[in-house]
Amino acid sequence: MLLYPQMRHRPGRIVHDRAHRLRCCRRQIGGPREKLQIDGGAIDKVSIFPLFSSSEVPMSRIAHEKRHEFADAAWQERHAVTRVDQLREWMGVDADGSLMRDIELGLARAPMAMRITPYVLNLIDWSNFLQDPIRKQFIPVGSEILPSHPLLKMDSLHERESSPVDGLVHRYHDKALLLATDRCPVYCRFCTRSYSVGLDTQSVSKKRASPFQMRWDTILAYLRATPVIVDVVVSGGDCFRIKPSRLLAIGMGLLSIPSIRRIRFATKGLAVLPMKVTSDHEWTDALVNISDAGRDQGVEISFHTHFNHPGEITDYTIAAAELLFKRGIRMRNQSVLMAGVNDDPEVMKQLVKKLSDLHVQPYYVYTCDLVDGIEHMRCSVRLACQIEKALRGITAGYNTPLFVVDTPGGGGKRDVHSFEHYDRQTGLAVYRAPSVRPDQLFTYPDPLQSLSPDAQAAWLDPQRAKRILSDVVEAARVKSMAV
Repeated sequence: MLLYPQMRHRPGRIVHDRAHRLRCCRRQIGGPREKLQIDGGAIDKVSIFPLFSSSEVPMSRIAHEKRHEFADAAWQERHAVTRVDQLREWMGVDADGSLMRDIELGLARAPMAMRITPYVLNLIDWSNFLQDPIRKQFIPVGSEILPSHPLLKMDSLHERESSPVDGLVHRYHDKALLLATDRCPVYCRFCTRSYSVGLDTQSVSKKRASPFQMRWDTILAYLRATPVIVDVVVSGGDCFRIKPSRLLAIGMGLLSIPSIRRIRFATKGLAVLPMKVTSDHEWTDALVNISDAGRDQGVEISFHTHFNHPGEITDYTIAAAELLFKRGIRMRNQSVLMAGVNDDPEVMKQLVKKLSDLHVQPYYVYTCDLVDGIEHMRCSVRLACQIEKALRGITAGYNTPLFVVDTPGGGGKRDVHSFEHYDRQTGLAVYRAPSVRPDQLFTYPDPLQSLSPDAQAAWLDPQRAKRILSDVVEAARVKSMAV
C-alpha cells in the first residue's frame, strides 16, 4: 500500500569509510558555515544540519520548512509526535484512512504510549510503511498484533521484586541498576519496562516510582552500605531525559562512593535524537565532566546506546559519535533482535560493522523480552543462535556482540547458546543462573507463530501448557544433574 504517494524512501545515510564519513559530516547542506565552540574545540555547524539535502530525496513538508531548526534537540523534543492526528499533520499529506484507524487500534492495545521525534519519522520509508524496520519499532498497527504468549507477565524480569530500595535493582552480585527517570525521547513498543515507563495507556496503568529527588539519598545510602556493588548502570527511562544538573549530580554522587569502579549511562538517544550531543552543550559537557572526573579517580565511565538497524545510522549519528569519541567517551551498543527489523544475518553484519567504525562497541543482542503486543516481533532461540553463528568471525571478537536471553523470572542475562535444555517442538528453552539464583531454572518461550499449529494449540490450553512447562523443566533438571 502506498500510504504517502509523494514520499519516497529516505533511509538514513549509511556511510562506510572514515574519510567519506568525515566528508559527509562536513558537507554544507545550507546556510552559512559556522563554528560551534564546545570546551575549546570547534566543529562545523553545517555537520549537524539536516541529513538530507534537497538534491537527494524529498523531506517531509515540515522537515523541509524547519530544516534549520531540525538539528536542534530542543526543537525535536517540542515537536515529538504523540497522537495519530499529529502524525497525519506532521506528514502534511492525506493519509489512508483505514491505515490510520489501524494505527489507532494498535495504540489502543499497546502498553507503551506513542512518542516519536521528527528525526525518527524522517527515517521511515512511508511508501513501504508496514514493512519498514524503523516504523515497526515505534508505531503499532492493530492488524499485525498477535495474542501474547501465555507465559507473559507484566515486569517479566521481576525487576521490582529485585529492588531493595525504590528505583534501584540489585540482581547481580556486584552490579546495580539505577532507574533515574521514567521518560524517554521516544517510546519503543518492545520496552522491558512497559510496566513503569512513559504515560499510562488504554491497556496499562504504570507503576511509578516516587520522584527521583525523594529517593536519591536512600539510593546513595544503600550503595554506600553495600560495598560489594562496584558497577552501576544509570538508566530509566532514558538518560537523555535527565537534566544536565541532575546528570552531573548523579555522576558525582556515584563517584563519591569509593567502592564503585564502573558507571554506565544508558540511552537510546544516539539512535533517535543524536543532535542532543551536538546541540545541547550543557548536557554533553555534564557527561564529559563525569567521564573526566572518573578517569582521574580510576573509575570507568561508559555510554551505552541502542541501535537496532543500520538505517538508524545517519550523518547526525556520525557527528555525535565522533564528538563523543574525541572527548574521551567510551561507547557500547545493545541491540534487540526483532522480526522484520534485524532478524537477518546480513542486516546484523552491517549494523556491527558500522557501529565498530564509529567506535561504538557492539556489546549485546537481546532476544525480545515478553512484552504485551509484540509477539509478532519476537524471534526464536534457534534463530538467535543461527544469527550469532553467522556474525562470529566477521570482525574482531571485542566488536562481536554476545547474543543473550534476559530470562523471565529474574535469572538475568544468559548466553543464548547456554540453555540446559531446548525443546524445539514446544519452543521452550531452560536456563540456569548459578551466580544469580543457583537453585532455580528459568524458561524462555519461542514466539507462538514459530511453532506448529498443534504446539500453538497446546500452549493455548491451560492444562496442556502446564504439562509442557513441567515436562521441559524436568528434562532440563535431569540433564543438569547428569553433567
